[in-house]
Amino acid sequence: MLFHLVKKDFILTKRYLLIMLLFAVVAPIFLYSQSGLDNSGFGSFLITVLFSEYILFNTVSMQEDKYRGSALICTTPHTRNGVIKAKYLFVLVIFIGCFLLYNLATAISTSVGLKQLDIFNVGTALMIISIFYGVLIPVQTKLGYEKTKYIFFIIIFLTPFLLPRIIEWYQSMNFHFSISSSLPYSIGVWIPFAVSFLIGLTSMLLSIQIFTNKNL
Repeated sequence: MLFHLVKKDFILTKRYLLIMLLFAVVAPIFLYSQSGLDNSGFGSFLITVLFSEYILFNTVSMQEDKYRGSALICTTPHTRNGVIKAKYLFVLVIFIGCFLLYNLATAISTSVGLKQLDIFNVGTALMIISIFYGVLIPVQTKLGYEKTKYIFFIIIFLTPFLLPRIIEWYQSMNFHFSISSSLPYSIGVWIPFAVSFLIGLTSMLLSIQIFTNKNL
């Protein structure tokens, strides 16, 4: 059942899907080449994921708001729980797709120097995405698309300008982040994934509760 709901979301984004696939390959190369930061590979990947996720997710939200898609879906055998779960799965599938396309970008841009991300950086990017959508989805479920679209658009729009500055500041301060001195590195690198899961699960349960009690 979830598969069909996620498939429906990708059908709604078909007008932009090919463009976003190309964007997910080209954007990391361009952003990396324009940045002089040591960790700009992570930054370029995160910006690419944020933009790809937002454009596709926003397209679905806009279409469903325009045609009252959620209300119509709930008249079918699909449950309200399934509708919400599909939103989170949709975000996760896009993240995985962007990660695979980023690896393709590293393979075709050896002259630029773009390198593959380590597990910890991938987990950190997923954790940031989880925080953003962990807030966006419940808020949008509660208030609706029209009341929230500009707030999150401004946040996404400012990201390419603010993120490189944050990374640059972080590097200039010579911070050395230690995951945990009591944990082996092979375990510690998976902590961001665990945090992402907890954030996503908490957000999803909250969204389900909101949507279940919402009058469509």
